[in-house]
Amino acid sequence: MSMIEENRVEAVAALPGPSLAGVEDYLALLKPRVMSLVVVTALTGLVAAPAGLHPVLGAVALLCIAVGAGASGALNMWWDADIDAVMARTAGRPVPAGRIAPGEALAFGMTLSVGSVLMLGLTANWLAAGLLAFTIFFYVVIYTMWLKRSTPQNIVIGGLAGAMPPMVAWAAATGTVGLESAVLVAIIFMWTPPHFWALCLIKSDDYARAGVPMLTVVAGPNETRRQILLYAIALAPLGVAPAFIGLGGALYLAVSVVVGIEFVRRAIVVYRVREGAEARKAAGKLFGFSLIHLFALFFVLLVEKAVGLPPLTAPIAGWM
Repeated sequence: MSMIEENRVEAVAALPGPSLAGVEDYLALLKPRVMSLVVVTALTGLVAAPAGLHPVLGAVALLCIAVGAGASGALNMWWDADIDAVMARTAGRPVPAGRIAPGEALAFGMTLSVGSVLMLGLTANWLAAGLLAFTIFFYVVIYTMWLKRSTPQNIVIGGLAGAMPPMVAWAAATGTVGLESAVLVAIIFMWTPPHFWALCLIKSDDYARAGVPMLTVVAGPNETRRQILLYAIALAPLGVAPAFIGLGGALYLAVSVVVGIEFVRRAIVVYRVREGAEARKAAGKLFGFSLIHLFALFFVLLVEKAVGLPPLTAPIAGWM
């Protein structure tokens, strides 16, 4: 057993024992803010798919995807209880704060994981269920247990788990995986590093204290700023892509261009402003806008589908 693993086991063992937790504590285990992003992106994949589910089955599929994401969050909090306890941003979470015992969080997360996958398979199809199971496994095992503590590229590779919901929903509706859903996954995948690294520029001391090799800790803030700018530049044209593969219409094209340019502009500010409170302020503004950026792209796709606005191009057929 490695030194890091020994420390993790000792820290978890030292946490307070079981206590009476409220409903709000179990809701906190599900990471509701992250879940809200999952719901929006999965709903977009579900609605944009060419073959829709019955509304009731669609609602069940969306619930399963959301619960699967929440289960991943609970298992993440179970495993990361040791580092959460020493980080100011996470010390108040239910497990490190002692309101929920580690074993209870583990049982809660595993139950929801298995239940969400089985329910999605039974109500939609097993391709979607398999993708959901892969998403949970990737986030919990590949990212949380391995990458997060071993490489500064943790959020780059691990971001795939958070990017998968549109594809899971697309598969639930169609029984296939299309190019369109892959593009939606790619947008979230490319968005995740600059979004998260902007937060890391503000919370770098937290990660350093916990021994997590985030890019800001290993490579320093200036290299992190450079990487944020590079990802923002790559994300801008990718965000426009749905308008040219039969997903987005004229409204989507206009919005994606505007928010893409603004994302790059804010990344340039972060790159240039490197000292003092202004640097932290710039990073905070980029982090906040990144949430608006992602919600805007997916929400506009939903609006276009809801009001029947036509896509700019014909849908691409014949890809898986």
